[in-house]
Amino acid sequence: MKILVWQTAFLGDLILTTPLFHSIKSMFPGSELTVITKPFGRDVLKNNPYVDRLIIFDKKESSTWNLIKRLKKEQYDVAISPHRSHRASYSLFLSRIPFRAGFDRAGFSFLYTKTVSHRFDGTHEIDRNLSLLTVFPQYDEKKIYRFPELFLSNSEDRFYTQHELKDKNYTVIAPGSKWATKRWTAEGFAVLIDFLAVKGEKIVIIGGKEDAEYVSKILSLSRNTDKVLNLTGKTSLRESFSIIKHAKALISNDSAPVHMAVAFNTPVIDIYGPTVTDFGFYPYRNGAVVEVQLKCRPCGLHGHNQCPIKTHECMKKINPEMVVEAYNKLTKQKTEEKR
Repeated sequence: MKILVWQTAFLGDLILTTPLFHSIKSMFPGSELTVITKPFGRDVLKNNPYVDRLIIFDKKESSTWNLIKRLKKEQYDVAISPHRSHRASYSLFLSRIPFRAGFDRAGFSFLYTKTVSHRFDGTHEIDRNLSLLTVFPQYDEKKIYRFPELFLSNSEDRFYTQHELKDKNYTVIAPGSKWATKRWTAEGFAVLIDFLAVKGEKIVIIGGKEDAEYVSKILSLSRNTDKVLNLTGKTSLRESFSIIKHAKALISNDSAPVHMAVAFNTPVIDIYGPTVTDFGFYPYRNGAVVEVQLKCRPCGLHGHNQCPIKTHECMKKINPEMVVEAYNKLTKQKTEEKR
């Protein structure tokens, strides 16, 4: 059986789809699984034993019509789409794949042969994705796997040691986000860094090159920059996996690093602003969410570049003490579990 999964959403979404890949292979042993994803899928799914082939699709550069012709030629038996775009729906339909499963709230959902309910009711994204498998007669709860997975080679796994870091002996901070309103305040991060430094914690900051300016602002407000290893824009995605895997904890905005930490079972403090846990992207395990309740939340599924009501209170009202309290509680709990 040839199975195709369409997931061209954000980086974090792809990580949260990895349990679906594992479960498909468990339900359909001997099947061939192909995943359509954006270019970062090469890094996210490298070494993944449950994915046989990748088709890289970037809507800004790739031809949808050429993709449809390719899929039609390759004659897939089953298509599953966690991605709710119109493009996914009509592309899979025009590819003449006989069995197509998607969500009832996907664009052009009527083009799927089977649909499953999609609601933002607190159900985690992992569980929503896995619900797509319930339309199959072969569905077996015992064959469902529910945790995200990232697979590192031995050399990749050891990358963190190149920076003289010791396993579970440093804390990672990921202050960036594609959406400005999803970033906690620079002042808040600076105070957090100072608190951790006073405690004697080793601090590592990660992020992409696009986060460098914001990180510079944070560090300009900190009094303990000598205790910080700033790797912003200096690591590849796979290298960041190693840094997060071996960390004592991760402190991040509601963004992809949260799900990387969950994949490695690294404790994670997730700072929420314009988004809410009802959307289903909170830490699936070993995590804590820091947020304040406001009538204006949520203001959107992904956040904005500017606060719609010009206050950004959802982040400004989160004080460093709230984050520190969550950090202390979570790391203490993890220490006690090891005893």
